[in-house]
Amino acid sequence: MGMSVIISTADTNDAEQILKLQYLGYQSEAELYGDWAIEPLTQTLESLRTELTEQHILVARLGEEIVGTVRGVRGPDGVGRIGRLVVHPRMQRHGLGGRLLEALEQRLAQDGAVTSYQLFTGDRSLGNLRLYARQGYRRTTVEQVSGRVTLVHLEKPAAAPLAATA
Repeated sequence: MGMSVIISTADTNDAEQILKLQYLGYQSEAELYGDWAIEPLTQTLESLRTELTEQHILVARLGEEIVGTVRGVRGPDGVGRIGRLVVHPRMQRHGLGGRLLEALEQRLAQDGAVTSYQLFTGDRSLGNLRLYARQGYRRTTVEQVSGRVTLVHLEKPAAAPLAATA
């Protein structure tokens, strides 16, 4: 019988594995856009370690191996900003990306009331756009960041807390 994937909070000891997974996961994005200088491929270990202290970073573990990660922060405006969802290529299309998103949304809501969740992806990243649509995210704006890269910004309203009944 196989091992289960466990989602947990990342710590500083996970930084190198996260960075390697991020580099692996964003290769296809770089190829899709013809841009090998995208930030996920140029991020340093030091800056990732800093992010570990400034925002929530979750990891999906299969045994000792990190096979997925996502990060985010709840802003003072109540908006949960989500980024860098990465799932190992061999683990894609099995629901792990959706599980990571849901876990991070719940974690951000623990920081205080969340009005909505926001994220972005490239306009050519059709698999990402399908995943986000299945998770309830809707397109809000499109931003041309370079001649090669256009970002699609998406948002999802936060679930309203259940009202107490008398």
